Amino acid sequence: MAEKTFKVTAESGIHARPATVLVQTASKFDADVNLAYNGKTVNLKSIMGVMSLGIAKDSEITISAAGSDENDAIAALEETMKKEGLGE
Repeated sequence: MAEKTFKVTAESGIHARPATVLVQTASKFDADVNLAYNGKTVNLKSIMGVMSLGIAKDSEITISAAGSDENDAIAALEETMKKEGLGE
């Protein structure tokens, strides 16, 4: 399993549009991809799951992946987080 922790830096946190981009990126991979925040873990391939977390600015989130392409999934999601200005 691979994982990476991010600090959300976007002013509006992770709302609908950026959540959709993250879900689309995660869905490209065979690995099981999860997002953990505030003691809850959801499937990062589910827009409803991600939106249910209500992730605000300055939150700390952890993205984890398990499967044959787990490292590629984490790398792509890290790039998406940076490209979308969501976190570091």
